[in-house]
Amino acid sequence: MGNYRAKVKHLGLPELQVNTLKRKSAADSTPAKNVKKAKKSEVNYLPPPPQGESLESLEQVRVELLYEFKKRDNDSVINDKMATTFSLRRTDVILNKPPVIDFRARWPALFALSQVEEEFRRITLKPLQSTFLGKLDQYTPQLLSLFRRKGGAVGRKLDETLDMLNKDNSIESRREAVVRGLILYLGEKPEGFIKVYQIFDNDDAAAFQEAISTMVLNIFMVSKAKDEGLDNQIGIAIEGEEVLFGISDVAHACAFLIGLTYALELSYPKKLKYTFEVFQKIFLELEDVNLKMSSKVHDLKVMLHA
Repeated sequence: MGNYRAKVKHLGLPELQVNTLKRKSAADSTPAKNVKKAKKSEVNYLPPPPQGESLESLEQVRVELLYEFKKRDNDSVINDKMATTFSLRRTDVILNKPPVIDFRARWPALFALSQVEEEFRRITLKPLQSTFLGKLDQYTPQLLSLFRRKGGAVGRKLDETLDMLNKDNSIESRREAVVRGLILYLGEKPEGFIKVYQIFDNDDAAAFQEAISTMVLNIFMVSKAKDEGLDNQIGIAIEGEEVLFGISDVAHACAFLIGLTYALELSYPKKLKYTFEVFQKIFLELEDVNLKMSSKVHDLKVMLHA
């Protein structure tokens, strides 16, 4: 197997070349340090350029994409060029690890809702929204039953969370209640993940923008006085930048956020590690055989399949 990997490496497979000592910095020049490899069941982690293309030719396509993205009703052309430049984008994000604001300037098309979905499919070969929401809906009855049986302080908080279903039992509210309840059930804090803001005047708007700058990996919900009675406006902020906005509901936002963690090669936040593990390994069924499932998530999976 070692000889096979060596031969494939010499043929130019990026996933093997990236970890050679020649490619590492002087500070990381040991075989086991800062190894770049698939950690969340990525099928296409660092793919080679398409046949007949090089990183230089793909850079030209990337520049063309910047102009195509400014045109209206151009989704087909954008999707083709995004698919073509996939290997260049993965090289950018894995090797260079740019800040989100810089990566967005280079690849603005990636931060469209449709392209988050497509990029996730390119990386994992799975549809994002239909898989995530389908499993969330499938497990909703079992999860609600678990929440209602929970006792103690967590049980009281879960009861308060589920009270929202007495006012609105729509599929969107039901999904949001389950997501919030899941976070509580796993011993984590939904208020640290899903931020809610009301904007009534310019001072509120300024405070909201300041709050965005402190967010690392969050979903935010905004309601405005003039829009009273309308649905909240939902978005995603990463590294102090608003990266997506206009998402229909919290469950879709969770799916898109998972998609962005794959597209941008982001680590899960430590304070929500169990929630994101459930999103990945139970709702999206992307379980890495090389990484052991945590006992808390494993126990939840067993109860859901009981």
